[in-house]
Amino acid sequence: MTRINLLPWREELRQERQKQFMTLLVLTILLAGAIVGLIHFQINSKIEYQNSRNAYLKSEISKLDNEIKEIAELQKVRKSLIERMDIIQDLQSSRPSIVHLFTELVTSVPNGVFLQTLEQKGDTLIITGEAESNARVSSYMRNLSNSEWLAEPNLDIIEIQDKKVTRISSFTLTIKQTSPNKKDEDIVGGAQ
Repeated sequence: MTRINLLPWREELRQERQKQFMTLLVLTILLAGAIVGLIHFQINSKIEYQNSRNAYLKSEISKLDNEIKEIAELQKVRKSLIERMDIIQDLQSSRPSIVHLFTELVTSVPNGVFLQTLEQKGDTLIITGEAESNARVSSYMRNLSNSEWLAEPNLDIIEIQDKKVTRISSFTLTIKQTSPNKKDEDIVGGAQ
C-alpha cells in the first residue's frame, strides 16, 4: 500500500483559506468603512444644508425686525402728524371764537367794573376784577349770561377791600365759553 502524505496539502489548504479569510476580512472592513464614510458624508451634508437654511431664516428675520422697527417709527410719525393736524384744525375752528370772546368781554363790562386777570382752562374762563359795588358785578354777570358766546357765569368770590372809604369789591367769577354754532349742532344732533 502506498502511503500518501496529506499534511502539506492540508497545510496549503489552510493557508489558502486563511488568505481568503484575510482578504474577505479586509474587504469587509473596507466596505464597512466606505459605508460609514458615506453615511457620515450624507449626515454632514444634511447638517450643512440645515445650517444654511437656518442662516437664511435668521437673515430674513433680521430684515423683518428692521422693517417692523421702521413701521413703528412711521406709526409714531403718523400719530404725531395727526395730533398736529387736529391741533391745527382746532385752532382754525376756534379762531373766530377768540375774536368773539374778546368782543363779548369788552362789550359786556359795565361802567364801574375793571377786569384785572383773565385765565382760560379748556372752555372755562376765570375772571378776576374790581367793581365799585356789588350791583355792578351783578349787572356784569347778567350781561355775560345774555351773550351768545359765553354761558353759565358763576361768582366764586366777592369781598370788599376798603369798607370805610371807597368800598371797592374784588371778585372772581368763572364762565363757560360756548358758540352759537355749537348749540345749533347740539340741537340737530339731539333731533336725530
